[in-house]
Amino acid sequence: MADSEVTRASAESVRRERFGRLPERIRPEDTFQEVQAAPHDPARDDYNDDEWLIRNVV
Repeated sequence: MADSEVTRASAESVRRERFGRLPERIRPEDTFQEVQAAPHDPARDDYNDDEWLIRNVV
C-alpha cells in the first residue's frame, strides 16, 4: 500500500511539473505575417476616360 502511495505522489508531482502552468501567451500580431502578393503598380490605378469608352461602348 505504501509503495503505491509513493508512486501515486510521484506521478502527481511529475504531472504538476509538466502541466501545472499555462504556456506563455502568444499575441495575435505574432500569429501571422503580412507579405505583399505583388509589387504596387501605379499605372494600374490610373483612370483613362478614353480606355473606358473603348472597352464599354465600342
